[in-house]
Amino acid sequence: MANPDYEYQDKHVDEIIVRNFAFEFPDDLDPIWCPSSRVRSHMFNGFSLTMPYLEPYLIKSSQEASAEIDDPELLDDMRLFNAQEARHYQCHRRLNDLLKKNGYPELATVEDRLAESFKKLRTKSLTTQLAFNAGFESMTIGFTNWLVNKRLKLFAHSSPHVSSFWLMHMVEEIEHKTVAYDAYMAYSGRYLPRAIGVLHGSLHVFGFGLMAMFTALRKDKANGIQASKLSIVKEIASLVVNVGPAILRAMLPWHNPRHEQDPQWTKDWLAGHAMLPADQPLPLIDTNDPTMPPPFGVAGA
Repeated sequence: MANPDYEYQDKHVDEIIVRNFAFEFPDDLDPIWCPSSRVRSHMFNGFSLTMPYLEPYLIKSSQEASAEIDDPELLDDMRLFNAQEARHYQCHRRLNDLLKKNGYPELATVEDRLAESFKKLRTKSLTTQLAFNAGFESMTIGFTNWLVNKRLKLFAHSSPHVSSFWLMHMVEEIEHKTVAYDAYMAYSGRYLPRAIGVLHGSLHVFGFGLMAMFTALRKDKANGIQASKLSIVKEIASLVVNVGPAILRAMLPWHNPRHEQDPQWTKDWLAGHAMLPADQPLPLIDTNDPTMPPPFGVAGA
């Protein structure tokens, strides 16, 4: 093991479960799936665009690190982390293909830049890569809390397919939230590269996501649909205000994702899903429900 001082700590969950992460998006899915906010739809579509490039990169760098790590429990966590991430990006790719097909083929130019960016990142040292991974995954804790705790404001009356997809993705991000951090600590454990990785991972993904958002907004403007500057500022400000504190906490020397509290809604979702028959397709969240509970009836309450 690269860091001789590393000691495995128990996860905050009993196990990381690889689920059937499958959503049958309708072929005629409207890219403006959140009717109350065109800008919000494009912003989340932009973040979705990054995932088929980010998540395979996370998997490859994690697999490379596995050769340097000898703790069997951590290696098992990393294997399950990779399996969850593989299912995520495959589903994101299906969604992204629909976004391009249904009105925004210009997003392919952002994808080209994403592919080149992650290709370049794979040439960096393994310490840099694992710090990026740990930093990005720490940021997603704040992203998850935002999406889950503000789900009514963000997703009310929106597409149940896209809303359910994003929220399930966030549940699994919480479930494996310690793995990238643990992999970095086992390989290196040095504070400064990890702190830099928090900014690197967060700003890299947010930058490309917003680039895609503005690409779509320019297409709208060319078609005579102008988003107000106020609506753009409000959505970006909401992102910064809700996710920024988690980024700052992750940069502290004593940060450990185990110290972050999980939303009760995610725990209810996991409990409800555990009672779902294995052959039953994933139910969709009712985005018209005034509380938007997990979609498992009393099992998830």
